[in-house]
Amino acid sequence: MEIRATYRYARISALKARDVAREVTGMPVSDALDVIRFTPKKAALLIGKTLKSAIANAEANHDISAETLVVKSATVNDGPALKRWSPAARGGASPIRKRTSHIYIVLTDEGGVEEVPSEGRTAGKVAKKKVAKTSAAAAHGVVDDAKLGPVYASAPANVDDLKSIQGLGKKIEAELHGIGIYTFAQIGAWTEDQVAEVDQRLGLKGRVVRENWVVQAKELAAK
Repeated sequence: MEIRATYRYARISALKARDVAREVTGMPVSDALDVIRFTPKKAALLIGKTLKSAIANAEANHDISAETLVVKSATVNDGPALKRWSPAARGGASPIRKRTSHIYIVLTDEGGVEEVPSEGRTAGKVAKKKVAKTSAAAAHGVVDDAKLGPVYASAPANVDDLKSIQGLGKKIEAELHGIGIYTFAQIGAWTEDQVAEVDQRLGLKGRVVRENWVVQAKELAAK
């Protein structure tokens, strides 16, 4: 079962918040809370609030213990930017953009149900016990995003230079890293639905299709 929590219009840029979101993805919630507790960043405070809200939803609405939960995904999308102005020379004004973001946390009980014989009962009766999946591979390897497919929880050993794709600059490369995209193979494997999801998350306005990123990525991956 998946349990979700959302923090909309968080007063922090998505780029800053994604650094912390990447760290907790794939971790058991107890480990994720420890990481957040000792991370001296504003993003950690905001993501921690969202994570605690998801845990409370699981316990209150679904009667699921926090000990069995794993952070399936922690994603941060851009929100609207508040426009302000600062006085400048010669009677002018310089624009200030106070960025906001939307934080999405998805928890899951991926361990399934393990049947364990209960004490004090007949051999034919068993009790169900939920067990969390806490392997190190899940914490730092590839995780399955519900809409993007396989993504990396943290940077892999071999990271492709995504800027080699025409039209994909340094800023967009950093945003792709923020959602777990590090290799040409990942981009080359995108379906139409996944392309639309990336367009929506990063606000690319159709650039993926218009500039043939998927075709370029396939060619670069084949080299």
